[in-house]
Amino acid sequence: MTSQKDIILVTGAGGQLGSELTLALRKIYGPDQVIASDIAIPKNLELTQSGPFETLDVLDRHNLAEKAYRHNVTQIYHLAAVLSATGEKRPKFTWKVNMKGLENILDLAIEAKIQKIYWPSSIAVFGPTTPRQYTPQHTIMDPNTVYGISKQTGERFCEYYATRYKLDVRSLRYPGLIGYKALPGGGTTDYAVDIYHKAVAGTPYTCYLKADTYLPMMYMPDALKATLDLMHAPAADIKIRSSYNLAAMSFSPAEIAASIQKYVPGFEIIYEPDYRQNIADSWPQSIDDSLARQHWNWQPQYDLDTMTADMLENLRQLA
Repeated sequence: MTSQKDIILVTGAGGQLGSELTLALRKIYGPDQVIASDIAIPKNLELTQSGPFETLDVLDRHNLAEKAYRHNVTQIYHLAAVLSATGEKRPKFTWKVNMKGLENILDLAIEAKIQKIYWPSSIAVFGPTTPRQYTPQHTIMDPNTVYGISKQTGERFCEYYATRYKLDVRSLRYPGLIGYKALPGGGTTDYAVDIYHKAVAGTPYTCYLKADTYLPMMYMPDALKATLDLMHAPAADIKIRSSYNLAAMSFSPAEIAASIQKYVPGFEIIYEPDYRQNIADSWPQSIDDSLARQHWNWQPQYDLDTMTADMLENLRQLA
């Protein structure tokens, strides 16, 4: 699993997932074998000081190839993307970053004989006519955000490259991700991160979703575990090359507020739905991830209350 020849490039390393996944990879492979990269130098000093960092725009194919060849990269975790809520403000830019960036990575992998590619998808690939309860792995996909459309197209691209070029590309359809180490990055599910910051600060939280809006969610330690479990599984066990459904828990803003109130009794939440409500209404409420559990033994470790306790404890330590 951890050969001395493994050199990993992480794009979008400064983001919510990338900042934690990069550090997790450095613990496994060694700090010098995991190159963090982003379009700008992140504020996270641990990320830039614990191992090599490169400034990289994934739309610059020449620069991307130069860095991959110079570092003798064997694996790429391609996380650079524009997320859902931000994407609706700049749709053409979002499409360009999300699709051209992925195309550049996949073509580089073929050209440079890179052994393994990880690319994240999302529950945003589903849409308003998708079954919303325990959404199946294979089902109707009619996304109505540019982020979701780019992710659905990306899934088809990944499967095509895996089939035609035998590229070992792997992917997960993440639910909303919740972590304490990085601030939200413009996603529709970001309320479930920001709400904990407000609770620790002792201020009310104004939620942009309705109280009963159920969405699939996952605590960051489980997201890291799932990603690493997938990437370290034998290639023969990876039977889906578009993207695997992934689940841990589903809850509403009212339920996460009630969970927080067990630890912060005076916490208040106010509901003022905005344009993000329409995005959330087009997404599943729960996910069937039975194939991930069957194929590579996926199993989450956190539920809502254990996540809440851990989030609040860690945020208080950081305050």
